[in-house]
Amino acid sequence: MTHEVERCEKAIAIAKEGKLVAVVSSGDSGIYGMAGLIFELLSGDGTVEVEVIPGVPAFVAAASLLGAPLMHDFASISLSDLLTDWDLIEARLEAASKADFVIALYNPKSSKRIEGLIRAIDVIGRSRAGATPVGIVRNASRKDEEVIVTTLADALSFAGKIDMLTILIIGNSSTYSSGGRMITPRGYKLEGKGR
Repeated sequence: MTHEVERCEKAIAIAKEGKLVAVVSSGDSGIYGMAGLIFELLSGDGTVEVEVIPGVPAFVAAASLLGAPLMHDFASISLSDLLTDWDLIEARLEAASKADFVIALYNPKSSKRIEGLIRAIDVIGRSRAGATPVGIVRNASRKDEEVIVTTLADALSFAGKIDMLTILIIGNSSTYSSGGRMITPRGYKLEGKGR
């Protein structure tokens, strides 16, 4: 972190020498990754051909481990205020909460940024019940993967396990947990099917 521009500028310089270069991002390079920065730096420069290869976004990997929490509309919000002012992050959290989106939180807490997660849970809690299911996934699809299903009221009790490698998925008003899984119904008619 904090050397993204330097990395991308170096990759572009090498590519302009005629060499094949790969800029690697975790998850998907177009979702909080490096693809956008490469295109910004190349804006108006047609000398380098760029191919974006899709990956599995962290929130998708996390969702698969939690069950099916993203079956209806959702929003993805980063809590990192390095590139986005906290006032804008808070406005986005409030809007997504009021609109009843399932919310995927990226970059929830770092060693220097611990207050953002507390503030985010507070903002979301203004529009969500304390019993709202919350999935906490650390190292999704990696070594030392950890999956926790809890509630909005209890989410901060796991703050010690949450870092920059963690994704939180906060359910909407219809999300429920069953058998350690989170399910957000899409709205299919299931009369007599036993839910």
